[in-house]
Amino acid sequence: MTTDRGTAARARNAAGVEVRPVAGHIGAEITGVDLTGGLDDAVVALIREAVLRWKVVFFRDQRLDHAGHVAFARRFGEPVVPGRRGSASPAGFPEVETTADRLELGGRFGMEHEEWLQRRRHTLLRGWHCDHGARIDPPAATILRAETVPPYGGDTTWSNLAAAYAGLSAPVRAFVDGLRAEHCLGVGYQPRPGDDSYLRHLLDHQVASVHPLVRVHPESGERVLYVNGYYVEQIAGVSRPESTALLEMLLEQAVRPEYTVRFRWEPGSVAFWDNRATIHLAPSDNAHLGFPRVMHRVMLHGEVPVGVDGTPSQPVTGTQVRRW
Repeated sequence: MTTDRGTAARARNAAGVEVRPVAGHIGAEITGVDLTGGLDDAVVALIREAVLRWKVVFFRDQRLDHAGHVAFARRFGEPVVPGRRGSASPAGFPEVETTADRLELGGRFGMEHEEWLQRRRHTLLRGWHCDHGARIDPPAATILRAETVPPYGGDTTWSNLAAAYAGLSAPVRAFVDGLRAEHCLGVGYQPRPGDDSYLRHLLDHQVASVHPLVRVHPESGERVLYVNGYYVEQIAGVSRPESTALLEMLLEQAVRPEYTVRFRWEPGSVAFWDNRATIHLAPSDNAHLGFPRVMHRVMLHGEVPVGVDGTPSQPVTGTQVRRW
């Protein structure tokens, strides 16, 4: 990895583009760049380097439309074409997902959206996740742009999983290096009494993989504490009580405030994060305010995670490499 001094020097050489860190372990704002223009290779390399170093980078006052969003993403990898999207997503741009689609999910299964969220996120740590972490090949990165945001509330928070791993004591790092965990879609969901059509949907469309608990980042070589509250409930080969205690400890480590950054969205803001080295927490403080929040995301195809011992993740059900 490059040093902070190296990143600053690179910024000065990229036509006035600057990388300004916003927190001690994660997050930087990039200024002096128009994402709608044709970015030269030096600027693309600078942005890529900043994402690897700071895990999530932010751009303000951008005028990207759907086509521009996809074109920008293509400079860094191949965009994912999700197999299922909701009605809010733009029909002519299959790579773009509109996050307002999620508001439809509860209604499809006879629940208000708020009840659906409560049953999915019934503990303080459940909401923390990487995108599509139950897949055998979770996305490498996500690029999210804000179209309409509330005047207050609706912030997103990210955590640096490489810093969280490095912050563990040496004996604990050595212990978790050899562990693996099952990541499942809908893990921990609390069913409704009686018939629950969402539970049936989860069982009929289950996605699950066994990933290393410590992942080696394919570009930086960093070791990453590959854990989140949304998909992980069981460490392989460990009893359930032991697993529960270990995961609670590791999740609390992963989201310690010093490893996080919180971003205040504005219309035209763009966040670009490394989905292999971060988890994030979607906001839950704005639903009662009644303000619209319309966001669009494009994800980039990722690799099969590899553990410290060189062993790759294993699919369990419902997931194939690059098959969405």
